[in-house]
This record gives sequence, C-alpha cells and structure tokens, in this order.
Amino acid sequence: MSGKRRKNQLELAFLDAGRSEAPKASEEGTEPLAAERGTESPARDQRWMERVCERENCKRALARVKANKGAAGVDGMTVGELPEHLKQHWPEIRAQLLSGTYKPQPVRRVEIPKPGGGMRKLGIPTVLDRLIQQAVMQVLQSEWEPEFSSHSYGFRPRRSAHQAVEAAQGYLAEGRTWVVDVDLEKFFDRVNHDRLMAKLAARVGDKRLLKLIRRMLTAGVLENGLVSPIEEGTPQGGPLSPLLSNIVLDELDRELERRGLRFVRYADDCNVYARSRRAAQRVMEGVKRFVTKKLKLKVNEAKSAVGRPWARKFLGFSFTNEREPRRRLAPQAIERFKRRVRELTGRTRGVSVERMASELRQYLHGWLGYFGKCETPTVLQSLGEWTRRRLRSMIWKQWKRGRRRFAELLKGGVSRRLAAQTAGSAHGPWRLANSPALAIALPNAYFDSLGIPRLTSS
Repeated sequence: MSGKRRKNQLELAFLDAGRSEAPKASEEGTEPLAAERGTESPARDQRWMERVCERENCKRALARVKANKGAAGVDGMTVGELPEHLKQHWPEIRAQLLSGTYKPQPVRRVEIPKPGGGMRKLGIPTVLDRLIQQAVMQVLQSEWEPEFSSHSYGFRPRRSAHQAVEAAQGYLAEGRTWVVDVDLEKFFDRVNHDRLMAKLAARVGDKRLLKLIRRMLTAGVLENGLVSPIEEGTPQGGPLSPLLSNIVLDELDRELERRGLRFVRYADDCNVYARSRRAAQRVMEGVKRFVTKKLKLKVNEAKSAVGRPWARKFLGFSFTNEREPRRRLAPQAIERFKRRVRELTGRTRGVSVERMASELRQYLHGWLGYFGKCETPTVLQSLGEWTRRRLRSMIWKQWKRGRRRFAELLKGGVSRRLAAQTAGSAHGPWRLANSPALAIALPNAYFDSLGIPRLTSS
C-alpha cells in the first residue's frame, strides 16, 4: 500500500471515528441547531462544539495544519505523526471536546527576529492543539467574518497586505496627505482576556466552547524547562490568535467608522488619513484615549506618529510625493533586503556558487512576490544591479589567487591583456566587481543560467 493511500485512510479513520458516539438529544448542551428549531437566534445556539467536531470542518482543519507544517510543540509530536495519533485517540479527544473537559497543553516558547530589529516571541502549540484551534477558528470565522469592517485587511480570507496598501494609496490620491500612524505596543501580549471572552460570549452560547477558548488562552508557556501562566494576551503562533485579534480590534474599526474617518488596518498596524496636520493630531489624541480607556491596550509612542505618508512606512511600502502617488519601497525594506542578500552571499559561508544561487533564488522569488508590487521600477533595477555586483564580488573572492583569477577570466572570454591587468589589480573585490573584465566573465546571462531572477524585466 502506498504511503499516500495509507495517510488518506488514517485521516478518514480519524474523521469517521466517534460518529456512533454522537450525543443524544436529551444530553445537556445538545439541543437542535437554531436553524432546525427556527426560533432561537444563533447567539443562543448551544451546539457550537458540535460544529467544531463536525466531519467536514475537521477535514478542512487537518488539511490546513498539514499544509502549514510548522515545528512540534511541547510533546514533540510532528505534523507527520498527527494522522496516526488521531486514528488511535480521536474518539477520546472528541468526547472530551463535547463534554467540555479537553485541556490544551502549554505552548512552546520560541523567538524569531523582527524585521526592524529585536525579537518576537511566539508560542507554538502542539500539533493536536493546532488542529483543534484551526477547527475552532473556522467555526468562529464563519460567524464573524461577514461582519468585520471593510477597512480591515489582516488575517482575513481573500484580503491581503497589497490591498491594504492600495487602499491607503487611494486616500492619498483624494488629497488626504497626512497620516495618523498608530502602532499598538505588544498587542498580542496584552489582550485583556475578560474583555475578549465577554465579546465572544455575546454571540457564542455554548459554554463548552467558551471554556475551551479560555483554556487555550491560559494554557501557559514552556520556557527554559518551566511552565509560566498566561494572564493576558493571545500567544502568536497558533491558528486562533489572528482571528481573536481581529475580534478585539473590530471595536476600534467601528469607532473609527462612527467618526467618519478614512483608515486602513492590518492586524495591529492602523493608519488613518486626514487632509490637514491639525485634523490628524486630533485623531491621534482620540485614538489614544479610545485604545487606552476602552480597549485597555497601549499605543507605542516610539513607533506611532502624525506625519506625511511619504515619510512613513506601511507594511514595507511608502509612497511618492506626487499628485498621483506611487507605491515605493520603504527605506527599511531596502535595508532589510540588502542585509539578507549579504547574509546569503557571505564569503565565510563555505558553500558552492550553485548552493548559494539556490538559496538566493528562493529568497528573491518570495521577496518579488511581495515587493514586486512597487511602482518605482528604477529602484528594483538598482537593487538587481547591486545584487549581481555582490555576487561577482563573492565569486572573485572565491577565486582567491591571481593565477586562478587570470585563468577564470580567460575562460569567461576576457582578453589576455585585460585579464592580466584585472587579476593583478590591487583594488578590492567590491570595486573590481564593477569592472569590465568581470562584466564579461560573469555577465547577467550567467546569473540567469543559475536561475537567479531579475528584479525587473529589463
């Protein structure tokens, strides 16, 4: 039996398991769905957990967890081991979920570098808890998503950061050339559990699901061998946290809409656009009061400011100061690009040109998929030229000695005179990387043959 067929059978076994154990209508918390009764509102529906455990919902959740892959949690179980575990234990897990007794395990603390410096703390749930969080998220999302603000773009289906940037660009074109750039300080770490649970309880009538979500929020964090309790925040790293963050910040969206403001929000990054500095400053003060007093959160004073959009960044982009503003790369995005390319092309890495090209190709494809949307092609062209010069410099260093350099230049089609002159030059690798000899020996076509994409079509 093929491995793929066996995996499919394991998944079907998990999904079918427990079907015969469906609760009877007389059991507590298992009344017919509101749609079946035709009288009770969705907010009072007490069968949310049945929807979480429903076959198709779990099937979608498992597919998503497998697609996302990710590291193991505190129990060490990998995504590949999950189907077999479900085959053996799903009836018991399902029964615990339906009875309201399931207890998530603590999350595993990991730290990753932030693009702008510093470290971001993530909490990695076990793969089983990721599956359950995903199943819960799908049910909650079906209820909340249709009612979220049209100005919210983060962590939502069929919405993207590019759409958020384009919306901001549209406000600039209308003459709203002052921006209130609001950044929430450690937002995911400071979400108030009681306020969040109150918002969920206003719609979710199933106490089992509410108890499960509360337990997910307070499961604790394993760090340096010790489990620390969590009293506030929604740990980043699980499938449920992004949706919960949108539920919390939907209140901010509604307040901004009530005031008739033009804004764009992506997760905890919110920009409001105004026609004058004075109006923008009034908005900033109002937003600070609302965030502090109503949401019980804190505005990051160091990162938040009133300014011109072309002097600020939003999701890695900025804008030109023109009547018809164009998207351009923010200076910070350019610096991050160069820093990463330097890391991938470092002389001390001790890898072959082919290996280096493979890693660089992967990075550039991903980078272009996002930043290729900028509307200043000369900047992309300049970065492409800089990247190829960086590669020529690295290869020149790898050739090391004058005799080999001379031979490699000859092999690349350089004349003996120019090859001898270049190989014996006292200039450094970066300067020589821009020399006629290396342009001949290592032309753009050579890097094309390695599969390294050009940042522009030219």
